[in-house]
Amino acid sequence: MTAGNTGADGAAAERSSRPPEQPPTRRPPDGPLPLGARPARNAIVGAGVIGYAWLLGGAAPFSTRALLYVLLPGAVLGVVAFARPPERIPPPESVDVAGFSYWMICIALLFEWEASAVRQDTPAHPSLTDLINPLIAPHPIKAAAIVVWLLAGWALVKR
Repeated sequence: MTAGNTGADGAAAERSSRPPEQPPTRRPPDGPLPLGARPARNAIVGAGVIGYAWLLGGAAPFSTRALLYVLLPGAVLGVVAFARPPERIPPPESVDVAGFSYWMICIALLFEWEASAVRQDTPAHPSLTDLINPLIAPHPIKAAAIVVWLLAGWALVKR
């Protein structure tokens, strides 16, 4: 053998001196998974939410069926929030008084509008429900509004 050519025995010795290569291991991430990490599960949950909203949108207003359909996600989200409480967001150091007062004024105006509409009960002064009902009367729009309602509830539970 020549000095430049180690041959088959030299190559085997070189391979054995290196540590064996390990296949990459899949370790779960430390934080929550990104939104697209489980597309099949996301598609199934999305189809379930849309199907549920479609059923609820078809229920007659103020019926027992509509009541049970509305109570169902509240109970499910309540169980989820109780069984797996999320990590809480720390409270702010201080409250923005101007922003807080703007929100309180808007909420007070909404309460006043509803209270005066209930008290007067005339077409000249409709309640917010009377104004919104014609907008969400079509079944697809009502179902979309229910999906938004469910997503808002889920966002509150995740907080």
